[in-house]
Amino acid sequence: MRVFLTGVSCVGKTTTGRRLSELLDLRFFDLDEEIESFFGTSIERLQSRFITMHSFRGEAAKALTRLLCWPAARECVIALPPSGLMGGYLRVLKKSPGIRIVLRDLPEGILERLVFYDVYSRPIEKSLTAAEKRLYLREIKKDITYFRNSYKRANLQVDISGLDVDEAAQRALRGLGGDLWQRSGLRAIRTTRLSRRPKPR
Repeated sequence: MRVFLTGVSCVGKTTTGRRLSELLDLRFFDLDEEIESFFGTSIERLQSRFITMHSFRGEAAKALTRLLCWPAARECVIALPPSGLMGGYLRVLKKSPGIRIVLRDLPEGILERLVFYDVYSRPIEKSLTAAEKRLYLREIKKDITYFRNSYKRANLQVDISGLDVDEAAQRALRGLGGDLWQRSGLRAIRTTRLSRRPKPR
């Protein structure tokens, strides 16, 4: 069983994916981290080597190919970048069995989870002014529009608006426990009720 998780930057792919992997008792991988390990440099520095993002995705997809060859990744949850259902990434995914999930949230919710990084992928503290918040909110809305068509390639879209990490993971889990698994030819999973207990690239 493989679960591929994507969505716009800072929607909560890593935190939700890690929690989902715990609920499913599966390994978790963050593709951004795997890309940096594979190429020995940060995402931002790697992107600077390419004229277009399409070319970058084609090269970065090599890290996804390697990851999917590992025995440890046969049953896992993988957090993809926002463009995870495009270009080179999509070509790799088409050859790999698994369920593709898109996490969705309101732009205002995503804004609250913004994390900033330096050129070495180290998180940095940044307090936004009201004007900057308006600017980033517009950018988030543009991202949602830009990736919308690619996200139609997902098997499942999960709205996590207003949910905390545990609630978001449980909502994704309930989606995975439905008819989707039977339609995909993968084994069904049994969901259990749990008590209820957010980086732009």
